[in-house]
Amino acid sequence: MTDSQGAGQHGHDADSAVGGGREFAGGTGSTGTAAGPEAPRADPAGRAEGEAAPGDGEDGQPDGVPSAAKSGTRPAASTARRRTRKRISWWTELLALFVFALLIMLVIKTYMIQAFFIPSSSMENTLDIGDKVLVNKLIYHFRPIERGDIVVFNGEGSWDPPSPPASSDPIVRWASQFGHAVIGLFGISPGVHDYVKRVIGVPGDHVACCDARGRVTVNGVPLSERSYLYPGNPPSTQHFSITVPPGRLWVMGDHRDVSYDSRGHMPDPGNGTVPENQVVGRAFMILWPPGRFRILPIPATFSQLNAGHAASGLASPAAPLALAAGFAGPVTWLDRRRRRRRQLRQR
Repeated sequence: MTDSQGAGQHGHDADSAVGGGREFAGGTGSTGTAAGPEAPRADPAGRAEGEAAPGDGEDGQPDGVPSAAKSGTRPAASTARRRTRKRISWWTELLALFVFALLIMLVIKTYMIQAFFIPSSSMENTLDIGDKVLVNKLIYHFRPIERGDIVVFNGEGSWDPPSPPASSDPIVRWASQFGHAVIGLFGISPGVHDYVKRVIGVPGDHVACCDARGRVTVNGVPLSERSYLYPGNPPSTQHFSITVPPGRLWVMGDHRDVSYDSRGHMPDPGNGTVPENQVVGRAFMILWPPGRFRILPIPATFSQLNAGHAASGLASPAAPLALAAGFAGPVTWLDRRRRRRRQLRQR
């Protein structure tokens, strides 16, 4: 096969499977015959010129030849597709990792540890306005609430009136609960009546103020509260005497002059006490700001009163942090695995 149109044209067919012969001036082909249709030449395998060899593709290229050799536009398209797939894969992995991390954080916040922001001065100088504390929500599954614990509790039905009933629409109710749970990850619980106070009396205790030296007594034992009371505050300027009912607690703030605690709620149901089952957990650490970081121990004055309470290893302040680290470990591993796979793709 040739593309010759007459004397004086030189070249060859670049699209044929087997290249055509050169043409010479005078109109004769390479065979020396007269100008005109040239008979197809056979290759050594007996195939006519232009006839596809067995195994050739539709365009005459041998099987196995990369598409880049067949079309000049294919390499760019293939590269673009690969880049698009990489971008989609990267975003999919990132989204999956974010969702997984959020779920783990919600599990930790719901059952193990929750952060709370301190909005008032009722616990100064133990807790200042703006402090963020970590609350251990597991501890009271392994030991009873002890005198001297700093607890976060819900005051609905005791110090505060009950909240309006939730929406009857399950979707609205679920969305509200989920929204509160997510916001609660940042130490904020909108619409929830949470308080933080120190436990002074547990069920069955007789708590009174004041003895001859102006001290609060628990079961006749005077408390030495100088280590945690706000400087200059007396233990109480209000006299009271109460036996804590079963299943309830007597709680007071460390800044006694400004704390609206069990003393101020004595006209409320429970005579100022709060239900044990409304306790969220024990505040065991100030996490923020960094300059205030510290563990919140039980003051020594309660040691004699709390003697005999066996503490489980899971009741220690470090236990929830260790459990949270165990849950956070898989997230870290998945993130490192994602980064490693991305680096391998880029090589």
